[in-house]
Amino acid sequence: MNKNQFIKYGIALTRIYLALVFILSGLDKINNLSDFAQSIENYRLFPTYIINIFAIIIPWLEVITGGLLLLGLFIKENAVIIFSLLLVFTIAVITAVLRNLDIECGCSGTYDGQKVGIIKIVENISLIVVSFLSIKFPNQVLTFLKQ
Repeated sequence: MNKNQFIKYGIALTRIYLALVFILSGLDKINNLSDFAQSIENYRLFPTYIINIFAIIIPWLEVITGGLLLLGLFIKENAVIIFSLLLVFTIAVITAVLRNLDIECGCSGTYDGQKVGIIKIVENISLIVVSFLSIKFPNQVLTFLKQ
């Protein structure tokens, strides 16, 4: 395997990892909508009337974009959506840290109970980098369906 093939497979594997993170996270949120809505409310960033809308839309968006990314369909477009979600999530976590909120992030659904903090910020930035790779290099190997 030459260097270019190695890089292509590496980028594809990071895409698959990102897709699985979003699929699993979204599914957990769908199964625990009220807990996810509470996680959103804990950030104290949005008016109450919009929280339930976000709690319903975000998990489905994660599952659909993650699924399409896993299949290798519209890689660049789905990576842009995930990149945008991660940017918003990271900004929310940073604001929570700056306001000294002691809350669970709600990032991976409700099963992990991970608190907002520097580790979550670094984790999100890593995922942002991975999503950027799929935006920058959308023609990848390891796709289930060729476009």
